[in-house]
Amino acid sequence: MSRAFAEVDIAQDFANLGPEFSTRVPCQPLSNARLLDVNTDLATELGLSPDTLAAPEFLAVVSGQSPMPNSETVAAVYSGHQFGVWAGQLGDGRAHLLGQINTPQGPQELQLKGSGKTPYSRMGDGRAVLRSSVREYLASEAMHGLGIATSRALALVTSDTPVYRETVETAAIVTRVAPSFIRFGTFEHWSTQPDVLKRLLDYVVDQFYPECRHGISVGDTQQVAERLLAQVSQRTAYMVADWQTVGFCHGVMNTDNMSILGLTIDYGPYGFMDTFQVNHVCNHSDTHGRYAWNTQPSIAHWNLYRLASALMGLDLNSEGLKAVLQDFETHFLHRYYANAQAKFGFNQWQDGDAQLLDDWWRLLHHGQADFTLAFRALATAPEQEDDFLALFAQAEQAENWLASYKHRLTEQAIDPHIRRENMNAVNPLYVLRNYLAEQAIQAAKQDDPAEIDTLLRLLRAPYTEVPGFEAYAAAPPSWAQGLSLSCSS
Repeated sequence: MSRAFAEVDIAQDFANLGPEFSTRVPCQPLSNARLLDVNTDLATELGLSPDTLAAPEFLAVVSGQSPMPNSETVAAVYSGHQFGVWAGQLGDGRAHLLGQINTPQGPQELQLKGSGKTPYSRMGDGRAVLRSSVREYLASEAMHGLGIATSRALALVTSDTPVYRETVETAAIVTRVAPSFIRFGTFEHWSTQPDVLKRLLDYVVDQFYPECRHGISVGDTQQVAERLLAQVSQRTAYMVADWQTVGFCHGVMNTDNMSILGLTIDYGPYGFMDTFQVNHVCNHSDTHGRYAWNTQPSIAHWNLYRLASALMGLDLNSEGLKAVLQDFETHFLHRYYANAQAKFGFNQWQDGDAQLLDDWWRLLHHGQADFTLAFRALATAPEQEDDFLALFAQAEQAENWLASYKHRLTEQAIDPHIRRENMNAVNPLYVLRNYLAEQAIQAAKQDDPAEIDTLLRLLRAPYTEVPGFEAYAAAPPSWAQGLSLSCSS
């Protein structure tokens, strides 16, 4: 084992934080585990060589058969609000933290999802099915390719182990990678135990937000907590603004699924919208539409208030924390409008552009237009009006909006060729549509990673057209309309 990982520096900072935060528990190996795919780009960033990836010891680690060298696997405890209701203690019910690899860019934790029961499994079997594992493996790399803050995935393992959901499915394990998997819910869990909560705060600040202590006297927990909350609020606002402007719906924005680092984590019933609907709900289990596309910013803000409430367990001044959270909307709109400015091809954001953007969403909604294709078509819309108008069910409204857009473009001095290039550099051609993921899942069931590899190639560079792969940029076929996503995985 040591030969396979001798090239990297392995540590267990979170596991060593204290027994309150996690339980040391071994993984439960899968039957006839097979390495279906490995993310060689990420492996290189982690310092893992091709020889390591090809070694049997690597498969043993990412399939849960063996821990990393000089490490023990642990499962973390946390709590959370689920669909707006306090759920109490939760935790890693089917995930095991292997440890971290220290890289020049900072620590990167490796976590297995689907690796068996833990003390926090409750009534679950500790497993993840192949379909959800393929979706997470692809989604995290797709988001990374789009430049959106996210966890990533290193390896995908399939097996012969059956799992029982609505039907009998195949168990799989995905190796997640992130600097930390600490959540809002981790702070919520310890909100009534000040000593433990303070240790958690100090760990997060010292490891990931050291600037929060600059210029502050030792022992000033109030200012440290306010600065941390401000940083988390800004990162979260930017992340959700990025979601909104690529048509991404998370699906389950519970506080236990919100990263303290402002990363997109816990890919469950997520979805990139095809036909735009302002109140689109990607999770079939979300019967009340709590996590619809248009509610994601307000839900993120609500979740930040739950984090602030947890920090109150340190006997802090509530007004100071509330004041910090008043800046969330400002942060969100700053990123949201900056994204829209680039996607519209404007060299600056000016009065009236917000209305043009609102009218655009309204047009997409009533015109039943494809989110990704409509944005991509904007680059050439002034010159190729017919192609643009064909994307909308209501051509007259589209024509009126396009007239306003063309007039706006005349107010800036920019070469049309440069504008088109700039717009195509921020409006993706390839996104992980549900039907594309489904095709990869069906191939994976036959131990065929070809579709996964094709998608990874395209999604890592989603703005660049690749000749011969036009089908991957097309609107979904009719059979894809019936695809349904739920929390069952």
